[in-house]
This record gives sequence, structure tokens and C-alpha cells, in this order.
Amino acid sequence: MAVKLVLLGKLADLAGAPEMNLNAPLNWNGLLDALHGPLGEAAQGEKVKLARNGKILPDKTALFAQDGDEIALLPPVSGG
Repeated sequence: MAVKLVLLGKLADLAGAPEMNLNAPLNWNGLLDALHGPLGEAAQGEKVKLARNGKILPDKTALFAQDGDEIALLPPVSGG
């Protein structure tokens, strides 16, 4: 049973990969436990958004992902 975590931008760089598989079920605290060091710290940032199955959650702490779900951590968009 797994949840697919998609990481974009700087978060993918911190993880060293654009995707990870995590054990399901998964809540916010479980996600933070799975993300070590700078990646976990960055995920908690106020401007980082969290989506479950393509829908952005208004409150990251409300995350509850089950087997087969896809969650994504979305850093702020930057550009020139």
C-alpha cells in the first residue's frame, strides 16, 4: 500500500528525486516524519502548497492519503 509523493522545483532538488513512494495511509505528521532535514523543513513553509489527487488542500494538516493517492508538494512559483 503506497502513496505517491510528487515533488516540484526546489523540493525535488532537496529530495534528490521528483517522486517518492510512502506507506499508506498517510497524514501530515506521517509525511513530515518521512521527509528528513531541509526537505521536511521546506515542506512546512507557509508558501508551500499541498495537493491530494490534483486538489490543493487549504490546510496541509488536514492531509489524509490512502493507498493509490497522489500527493504533491508545490513550492512557490518563481520566474523572471
